Amino acid sequence: MPMDNEIDSQKTAQAAPDTSRRFLFDDADIRGETAYLDAALRGILDNHQYAPGVSRLIGEFVAAAVLISSTLKFDGRLTLQARSRGQVPLLMAECTSALDVRAIARGAEKATALPFHELIGEGQLAITIEPNNGQRYQGIVPLSGASLAECLDAYFEQSEQLHTRLWLSCDGSRAAGLLLQQLPSKVTPDPVVREEQWQHACALAATITTEELLSLSSADLLYRLYHQDQVRLFDPRFLQFHCSCTRDRSRRALESLGAAEITSILEEQGSVTMDCEFCNQRYVFAPDELLSDGGKTLH
Repeated sequence: MPMDNEIDSQKTAQAAPDTSRRFLFDDADIRGETAYLDAALRGILDNHQYAPGVSRLIGEFVAAAVLISSTLKFDGRLTLQARSRGQVPLLMAECTSALDVRAIARGAEKATALPFHELIGEGQLAITIEPNNGQRYQGIVPLSGASLAECLDAYFEQSEQLHTRLWLSCDGSRAAGLLLQQLPSKVTPDPVVREEQWQHACALAATITTEELLSLSSADLLYRLYHQDQVRLFDPRFLQFHCSCTRDRSRRALESLGAAEITSILEEQGSVTMDCEFCNQRYVFAPDELLSDGGKTLH
């Protein structure tokens, strides 16, 4: 069946930067999400001097974090983190339920490779969900795929009963992603038909090129892939680069050092400086902000 008029009328639009859009297949138990990052990604990358391969990988991580968080109904934060023996020991991307994103690559100063397995090979990929109210959850999978998307596909294959697939792309300044997820049986109860519908949706999604994923709007992308299916596209949600660091959180982190360590730093430097590695915000604390009269840290 043809796609609905909303998508058809919008199919010539360009990719809307810094948005996430949900879509549903009306005749199948399948949902999806698209994500586009432009200014938000530049806000992340402009704070650091990353090599091209690292910048592209960070873009894919952030796009993936946005897509995965879209599958959750929660208020809180999702973190996608890779620890490896590759050229990038640690890479982390966060997305909140409000679609605030941030990311960091640690120890990547000498990373010059482009292939995924050289940058973050031989390690683990963790997805951590931290609700504002509720229990923290973490799932871990080996970094055994040839790309981040392959690793995430393996993660969902192991940890979820419902099929989930991702397609990711980044050129170093823009990033984009597409997610498909099978929903619980409602529209199509027959398991054989459900599987056929899922394979059909994934096979068509796999034909999209890197440049098409980056440049086409959600409407144009879905029209190109699924113009013979009935797909409903929802309004966009807007995302932004926003660091969650605050002066108070930085002060509490310093308090964990203990009074003796803080006193030693103050005696040597006169104040204590703490830099946020995500946004490069600098916080300078005077002695009376960190120590009470008795030499104990404030709480």
